[in-house]
Amino acid sequence: MKKYFQFEQLGTNYKREFIGGLTTFLAMAYILFVNPKVLSLADVPDLPASMRMDEGAVFVATAVAAAVGSLFMGFIAKYPVALAPGMGLNAFFAYSVVLGMGVPWQTALSGVLVSGLIFMLLTISGLREKIINSIPAELKFAVGAGIGLFITFIGFINAGIIVNNDATLVGLGDLTSGPVLLSIFGLVVTVILMVRGINGGVFYGMVITSIVGMIFGLVDVPSKLIDTPPSIAPTFGQAFFHLGDVFSIQMITVILTFLFVDFFDTAGTLVAVANQAGLIKENKLPRAGKALFADSAATVTGAIFGSSTTTSYVESTAGVAAGARSGFASVVTACFFLLAIFFSPLLSVVTASVTAPALIIVGALMVSSLGEIDWKKFEIAVPAFLVIIAMPLSYSIATGIAIGFIFYPITMLVKGRGKEIHPIMYLLFVVFLLYFIFLA
Repeated sequence: MKKYFQFEQLGTNYKREFIGGLTTFLAMAYILFVNPKVLSLADVPDLPASMRMDEGAVFVATAVAAAVGSLFMGFIAKYPVALAPGMGLNAFFAYSVVLGMGVPWQTALSGVLVSGLIFMLLTISGLREKIINSIPAELKFAVGAGIGLFITFIGFINAGIIVNNDATLVGLGDLTSGPVLLSIFGLVVTVILMVRGINGGVFYGMVITSIVGMIFGLVDVPSKLIDTPPSIAPTFGQAFFHLGDVFSIQMITVILTFLFVDFFDTAGTLVAVANQAGLIKENKLPRAGKALFADSAATVTGAIFGSSTTTSYVESTAGVAAGARSGFASVVTACFFLLAIFFSPLLSVVTASVTAPALIIVGALMVSSLGEIDWKKFEIAVPAFLVIIAMPLSYSIATGIAIGFIFYPITMLVKGRGKEIHPIMYLLFVVFLLYFIFLA
C-alpha cells in the first residue's frame, strides 16, 4: 500500500494521510445534510409530492456518490482530493431545472447522467483541453462568482432574512422570528469559526446551530442517532427510465450547464489542491486525465443512485493543510462517507435555519473569483457582469450563463477582437440563442 501510494516519494505516512482524510471529511460533511434538503426542495412549501425527491434516498445517494468518487480519485488518480455532489449544481438542479423549468426530477437525473457520460468521453478522447481553452478565463471566473451569489441568495431566503415583497420584489424578513434568529446565530458562529481558520468550520457551525435550536425548541430532538440506512429505491435507477426525455433544446442547455460547471469546477479544484500539496510538475498536473475520469465516473454513479452532479471539493485543501499528500487520504474520506450512511436520523435535525448559514458561507467563498476578472476592459466586463448578476436575479444558473455567453461574441466583435473568439464560443452563442427562443 505504501509503495502504491508513493508514501516515501511524497514524504508522508499512514498517520498523516488518515488525519488529512478525516479533516477533509469533516470540512465537507455538511453536504450530507444540505444536499437532501436542497434536492427535496424542503424549504419550498405547498409543492406536490411528485416534485420532491425522497430525502432519505438522496442522503444515501450523496454518501455513496462521495464515497465512490473519492475512492476513484484515490486509487486511480492518487490525489488527496475528495468528491461529493457539488454545491451550486444541486441548487441549479432543484431551483432552476425542477422548480423553475418544471422539469421532473427524474428527467433532471437523466440530464446529470448524460452530462457525466459526455464528460467521460471528452476525458478519454482528449478533447477536454480544447474545450477548456475555448472559453475565456474571465467567463469561467464569472460563472463561479455568479453561482456563489445565487447560493447566497437561496441561503438568505431559506433563513427568512430575505422575503418576498410585492412592492420591491424582495425585502427584509422578520428578524424577531425564532427560526430567523437561529439562522443569524448560525451565520455568526460559522463566520467566527471560518475566520479563526478552523477546519470543518461550516460543519461545526451546523452542529452548534442544531444544538442551540434543540435547546430553544426550534429544532426537533432526534429519537436516535444511528439507524439502518434509508431505502434507495425511490431514486435508484430513475435516470435510466427518462433518457428519452432529454432530447430537447431546454434539456440540452441544462446538460451543457451541468457539464460546463462540473468541468471547470473540477479543473480549478484539482489545480488548487495539487498546487498546495506540491504535486504540480513543470507547470503541469500529472495524471490529470485520470483525475477528470474519476470525477465523471462519480457523476454517473451519483446520477444512478439519485443525486445531482458530483464534483471535486476545494475543501480538500483542509486535508492537505493537515498533512495529506497521497490518494490514500481520499480513500480514508470515502470510508467515512460510507459510515455516515448509518446516521440518517440526524436529517431531522438539519432544518432550513441550520443549512442556510452553510449556503451563505459557501457562496461567499465562491465569489472570490471576482478579483480575477479584468473589469477595466468593457468588452469583457459586460458579459462577465451579466453572467454574475443574471443568476440570482433570474433564479437560474443556466440563464446567467446563457446571457453572458450571448453577449461575449457581440462585445468582442464590436471591439475588433473577433479573431480571439474560439469557434466553440460561436456554437454556444447559437445554442443559447435557441434556448431563449424555445423557452419563450
